[in-house]
Amino acid sequence: MDRIRAGIYGYGNIGKNVERAIADSDDFSLAAVFTRRDPVNVKVATKGVKAVAADRVLEFKDKIDVMLMCGGSATDLPVQVPEIVKDFNIVDTFDTHADIPRYLDTVGVIAEKNKKVAVISAGWDPGLFSMIKALFASLLPNGKNQAFWGPGVSQGHSDAIRHVKGVADAIQYTVPSEKVLEEMRNGSTADYTTKQKHKRVCYVVAEEGADKNRIAKDIKEMPNYFADYDTEVNFISAAELKKEHGTMPHGGHVMRNGKTGDDDYHIELTMNFSSNPAFTSSVMLAYARAAFRLYKEGCFGSKTVLDISVSYLSPKSRKDLTAETL
Repeated sequence: MDRIRAGIYGYGNIGKNVERAIADSDDFSLAAVFTRRDPVNVKVATKGVKAVAADRVLEFKDKIDVMLMCGGSATDLPVQVPEIVKDFNIVDTFDTHADIPRYLDTVGVIAEKNKKVAVISAGWDPGLFSMIKALFASLLPNGKNQAFWGPGVSQGHSDAIRHVKGVADAIQYTVPSEKVLEEMRNGSTADYTTKQKHKRVCYVVAEEGADKNRIAKDIKEMPNYFADYDTEVNFISAAELKKEHGTMPHGGHVMRNGKTGDDDYHIELTMNFSSNPAFTSSVMLAYARAAFRLYKEGCFGSKTVLDISVSYLSPKSRKDLTAETL
């Protein structure tokens, strides 16, 4: 069986975990890792694969089936993906929820024109949680969904903080309200505000001499990320960040309370994982498999998890998958 040739664009937390996921997958091979850093200083773990300067990506146009875009949503993906999708099928984890419809259309026009497939927002939320929300709403149309994140580390929000002027490093935890969780489990269909449902707790390493008051203000007022939440900003040392916040656990819940006839129902999906980037990378790779299959079928353009059949994610044949799971 010919393996799907994957490229990794960006070699941070997500990129390195995508590499591990590829190593665990019999139907993928890693063709190249692209970096904006000096490739000489980037050591790729996969034997025989070297880091390549990002500006040389077009040299690999015929050597890569799917490019996994591993940059951040705040400043990387909106610039990189519209360029890369001109020449490669791509999968990304774009997670700025409010901007997804516009981003989907923008990328879709380019992908369609160049006969490529772009699977966007393919993480666990947006991504798997989005799929579950749509499923629950279809099963119980007379009801209300609520999604809760954490407690755990948000990669997108942590990345957004690190782009604030004067920030050397940072990590952000999303913490759901236990009170609201319990109310939902007891059948509530209230319209909870964003602020009622979650708190965001930030740990920031400031650059020497940076204005901490200004940094805290910039974080708390950041649209699409922190402005609508109770946000706590704590300044700590780089040593404390490494010691106390070196792991990246996450998880969350999708809940729906609804009715069918006279009966009330509560349905819920809960996910907990010890490594946010590792799990996200596994989701990305499954959708890279789907992107390649769609490309082979000529189904070009931008896609989300809502557009793609679950069977496209599996390395197994339709026959085997049907026999084992139905």
